[in-house]
Amino acid sequence: HLDTYNERNRAMVFIVNALGVQADGTKSEGGGFIPGSNVMPGQNDLSADFLWESKGRITEDGYEVEIRIPFSSLRYPTSARQDWGIQIQRNIQHSGYQVTWTEALKASSSFIDQEGTLVGMTGMHHGQVVQLNPELTTTISGAPDGNGAWSYDNAPQLGGNVRWAMGSNVVLNGTVKPDFSQVEADATEIAADERFALFYPERRPFFVEGSDQFNVPNTLVYTRRVVRPEAAMKLTGKLGRTDVAVLSALDDPSTTTTGERPFVGILRLRRGIGAQSTAGVLYSERTGGGRSNHLADADVHWVFGGQYYVQFQGAFSATAEDGSTTTAPMWEASADGTGRGYGFHFSFKGIGDGFAADNGFVPRTDIVEISGANRFTLYGAEGALAERFNTFVHGTTTWRFADFFDGKSLLEDQISAMSEVTLRGGWSLGFAPTLASYAFDAAEYGDVFTGTPSAPRAFLPSDRISTFTTRWSVNTPQFARFAASVAVTHGNDVDFQETSRVHRLDWNATLDTRLTSQLRVGATYRSSRFTRRSDDERTLATRIPRLKVEYQITRSIFLRMVAQYAAMERAPRRDPSTGDILLVRDANGGFVPSTLSVSNALRADWLFSYRPNPGTVFFLGYGNTMTEPESLRFDRLRRVDDAFFVKISYLFRALGAR
Repeated sequence: HLDTYNERNRAMVFIVNALGVQADGTKSEGGGFIPGSNVMPGQNDLSADFLWESKGRITEDGYEVEIRIPFSSLRYPTSARQDWGIQIQRNIQHSGYQVTWTEALKASSSFIDQEGTLVGMTGMHHGQVVQLNPELTTTISGAPDGNGAWSYDNAPQLGGNVRWAMGSNVVLNGTVKPDFSQVEADATEIAADERFALFYPERRPFFVEGSDQFNVPNTLVYTRRVVRPEAAMKLTGKLGRTDVAVLSALDDPSTTTTGERPFVGILRLRRGIGAQSTAGVLYSERTGGGRSNHLADADVHWVFGGQYYVQFQGAFSATAEDGSTTTAPMWEASADGTGRGYGFHFSFKGIGDGFAADNGFVPRTDIVEISGANRFTLYGAEGALAERFNTFVHGTTTWRFADFFDGKSLLEDQISAMSEVTLRGGWSLGFAPTLASYAFDAAEYGDVFTGTPSAPRAFLPSDRISTFTTRWSVNTPQFARFAASVAVTHGNDVDFQETSRVHRLDWNATLDTRLTSQLRVGATYRSSRFTRRSDDERTLATRIPRLKVEYQITRSIFLRMVAQYAAMERAPRRDPSTGDILLVRDANGGFVPSTLSVSNALRADWLFSYRPNPGTVFFLGYGNTMTEPESLRFDRLRRVDDAFFVKISYLFRALGAR
């Protein structure tokens, strides 16, 4: 870990295994998810891509690694004499232990604050570094033309990127018609609660660099909202103790109802206070296509006592559409403590009806939520059968925004006790019972009706439903050739599509294997099944197996194949009080009975990659989608689309560093 600004709350991470294979990223302990990242504060976000060198070799008594990081790849202050924070960590795969250069306790409000220091560094000269990265791509897409033949469209595109490091602490990025064909397709997730959108991490290189400087509590910045920019500009840097981050883009016209390109603008400022605390402001806007959204935010993250922090956030949005403007607030106050044997986290959050963050990820609005979590940890002796036992007791109560202030009853409540025991050798076992209850707002079911198509009536959702589920999990250590995990969730739950009581059964399994030093195979399987308790009809079934195979020919050349089968089936929705099939609106505004929905899609993508360094690449790929009437039979698969693509780019660098 390199903390070049000696801030004690953020660091660049460089990872090398015994053979010199690299990984890199950032670690931020600020107040929120890094935009588009799927890691919590304090975890490694490996989406960044730095330019550096590494080598490793196996020796008689272990291994040796050597790392060379050019100053031109780093950001650091402009002062003549500098102190950098540094931490060296060794992960022992066979036992799960971690060894650090300085004494560091994970049971602390900050891991980075326990780093060592490189003192008195002088004579560094970064200069200006300009990188030009032209890209030529062509995609040939095919689909049936309706007459039994296939038609193909060729879409060549010339674009490029520019990166200007205007010194050691400010970087300007620009892109025109960026291509993201090298980005691996997202693994399809299963929504635990179908009412809310799923979060997918950002993988696109232009948005990844410097993304930690757009870090805002409650993910008010989520760069995947910029779908396909025609052009974009990003400025990230540090002036004194103040982080400055600016992003502007013209997005694809398909993201608006009028076909107009929306303009995206984001400004984030965050200043360090004291040793590790920060205060920040955010302004975000997305305008065009008949809609404009403006958002302002202020937040404070205050660390004290070595184990505690408090955080306060306030935001306000204004959204204009169809001739009317909606304004709404959002706030959160939280307190956290992290000790060796006990920890806690309490929060009080409100999101007003109509609050909108068009450049963020706020899946639920019109709520007030009070939550609290307590962690209890017991430690066994080193080498004992049970080395650590954790229990997280977490409770949440949720009201409609107005109901909370009117003193009305709560909408939802939930309490869980997630326990995990870590065994000798790195094995872990988990057990998590969850008790919850849900009430249903009839306004959310305004598009569902009962009765007959000629005489529809408003659907009345069920009364409050209580649920109880249990999750069991097992994780293996990282063995020399593989690592695996399996989890199962079962119990009584609720199907929010029809507010009925269901039996739930979910499976989640992963297997990562390293068959040779060059061949790696990863497999996952996710499934979810709902069975209505009143009549034992299966209302929902989702199964998603996924296989990823990578063969590393040389350090710069690899082959990759990713195949994923998404089998989804949903039965017609029924009124839980009568058992009758519910009505929904058709495309003409009429009423029709809900019907069985089935989707079976097998997607396979192949990629040849030659990448001697970030920016200089040659990609050759092919992908297709096939469907069949019965899930996972593989005997009547029919191809419905395919695509070939080629990408060539070269990185020109003008270095001013030494």
